[in-house]
Amino acid sequence: MAMIIDGKAISSQIRNEIAEEVAAFTAEHGFAPSLTVIIVGDDPASQVYVRNKEKACTQVGIKSEIIRLPAETEEAELLKIIDGLNKDKSINGILVQLPLPKQINEKNIIAAIDPQKDVDAFSYENTGRIMAGDFDFLPCTPAGVMELLHRSGISVCGKDCVVIGRSNIVGKPMAMLLMHENGTVTVCHTKTKDLKSHTLRADILVSSVGKANFITADMVKDGVVIIDVGINHLHDGKLTGDVDFEGCFEKASAITPVPGGVGPMTVTMLLKNTLTAAKKQN
Repeated sequence: MAMIIDGKAISSQIRNEIAEEVAAFTAEHGFAPSLTVIIVGDDPASQVYVRNKEKACTQVGIKSEIIRLPAETEEAELLKIIDGLNKDKSINGILVQLPLPKQINEKNIIAAIDPQKDVDAFSYENTGRIMAGDFDFLPCTPAGVMELLHRSGISVCGKDCVVIGRSNIVGKPMAMLLMHENGTVTVCHTKTKDLKSHTLRADILVSSVGKANFITADMVKDGVVIIDVGINHLHDGKLTGDVDFEGCFEKASAITPVPGGVGPMTVTMLLKNTLTAAKKQN
């Protein structure tokens, strides 16, 4: 029977540690670390994410500002706002909530953020630093996964690690972080042939597919560690992950639930990145 990796409890523990460090930073410098979040348009999911980030910042003593722009905002206007935030020394972290409206090129926006303030770690410079293993910031979800493993006493070294999904936000950086800790990593995706043959080998399986109950018990071996990054809404409004939790629970040695697993860690790692940015800049 699996150990349930409690993301809420681990996240709460880390936030308490961050709050202490923020208080010490604020006492030393006379101002709190600060994060500015830009949201363009009124996508409901994005609005929820931004409110969660604002609330989390307040909890740990980080100053937060939300810049809300209408959906018809042009790219040039957004770039101008980012340039102003880059130059503002009182702003430590900048985050542009994705997705953006179609008239705005996401790559141009990410590239415009000062890498030292890029607390999402999406810029080409920060991505390259992750590749090289010499980084200040990590993308929040993969960083959260690594914290869950570390604080649950799960070693990556020498393990067969399978990552399902190759996005720039989760899959690719996840593979890099597992490799940096001496895991043997396989990245699977939509063009992978015989996915099951790969997942059955996994000592550690990380799924970020976005398909409800995609990973079933017959696809995993006994003793596997399962990290479920997927967040999927069922017809009845319930949240579920990529993994058939009930089926895989009996075979896994450890597993993250959805909700309450990886999700709480993502915003917590954003707080950590903002604190790191403030320290680096001061």
